Amino acid sequence: MVTMILDLTAELAATRLLAVIRGTDPAAAIATGTALLAEGVRMVEVALTTPGALDAIAAIRTAAPPGSLVGAGTVLTPAAVADVAAAGAQFVVTPAVVDSIGEAARRGLPVAAGALTPTEAYAAVRAGAAAVKLFPASLGGPAYLKALRDPFPDIPFVAVGGVGLAELPGYLAAGAIAVGVGGPLVGDAASGGDLDALRARARSYLAAVA
Repeated sequence: MVTMILDLTAELAATRLLAVIRGTDPAAAIATGTALLAEGVRMVEVALTTPGALDAIAAIRTAAPPGSLVGAGTVLTPAAVADVAAAGAQFVVTPAVVDSIGEAARRGLPVAAGALTPTEAYAAVRAGAAAVKLFPASLGGPAYLKALRDPFPDIPFVAVGGVGLAELPGYLAAGAIAVGVGGPLVGDAASGGDLDALRARARSYLAAVA
């Protein structure tokens, strides 16, 4: 068993921004991750739905500046946990309360587990999640997050799903320790899109969470 050395909650609270890389081109996903980290984004997640995701995780880890963290997203099964651990992922993200949570926790890989309802949020923590990814956050918005936090003030929530620059301050004000951003930040970069535009968006998001 791997000893857990990463305090995921503390890292998320410190950086306040998790970039979610989901694309169609393995090389572009690697270029996206390295560009984001070079701009100062400290935490990136590569979704396993991206072709070549495991290789991308390994390559981005190799190129990552000191203090950066590279994780795996859309990790659904215990077998997938083993795969991402072998690729060098430092944390795991799920879209729901799934079997991978307990396996990742057993291996010492901290998990941000997806949940939408109060029951799911509680179940995620009981299963071993270090943080709860409120997903899709846009379904209820900051007001829903605030309502969730009333009975669960000690659960660290990360708002993910439809968090644009305009919405970001509202989620942080409602008590999210961080936001996870895919499309509004990454755009089409992970499918071969403009990396200069990606870098500009990264700077805007970093300014917004600063």
